[in-house]
Amino acid sequence: MIAANGLAAQAAKAATATIPIVFTAGFDPVEVGLVASMSRPGGNITGVSILDVELGPKRLELLHALIPTATIMAVLVNPADPGRAETITKSMRAAARNLRLQLQVLHASTDRDFDVVFASLVQLRVGGLVIGGDPYFNSQSEQLGTLTLRHAVPTIYQLRTFAAAGGLVSYGADLTDSYRLTGVYTGRILHGAKPGDLPIQRATKVELVINLKTAKARGLTIPQAVLVRADEVIQ
Repeated sequence: MIAANGLAAQAAKAATATIPIVFTAGFDPVEVGLVASMSRPGGNITGVSILDVELGPKRLELLHALIPTATIMAVLVNPADPGRAETITKSMRAAARNLRLQLQVLHASTDRDFDVVFASLVQLRVGGLVIGGDPYFNSQSEQLGTLTLRHAVPTIYQLRTFAAAGGLVSYGADLTDSYRLTGVYTGRILHGAKPGDLPIQRATKVELVINLKTAKARGLTIPQAVLVRADEVIQ
């Protein structure tokens, strides 16, 4: 049995056609060729697909609600993953138009790029930053949270670890719930079910985490309408 997260699922599939694979991923598994269909994935693989890129516009909307006076926002994408970066950029530009905001698209694929990006925010007069979902950014979520606190830029990302490290807000898939669903499938396979016969599950539960300490340090007042929606408020 192989449990694979994100892009590791594709590597696992390439490595074996017989060992059962259960994945958790924030992309469309059919679109990338991981499975034949959502209802009958086929072969030795199944798993859970979580909300990721789809939440980008909602993150921009939330950030705009927290900083209504800001007219220029930025989104950070990873050019090393051009397909995901293009999808995020397209959806975020559309969301920015609907909110009547200017949008700056910034790029980072290494730690050194982060320093350049954050140094440019003041020059670009950016009022808030949305970090696009990306496996590399996920691995650096604590560092990104620290950087946004250090550079005093209101920022939203998908993982709770980001908000816990000083980022203003996180809004994304509830990973605990996603891994629970993965565990259920693992149990079923260990009891004889065939992975290819188990439909891909779509985890739709999301969580909103607000770092109130960071908000107060930035002089931001979180609207009550947003606070009451939060799953967690970090004091």
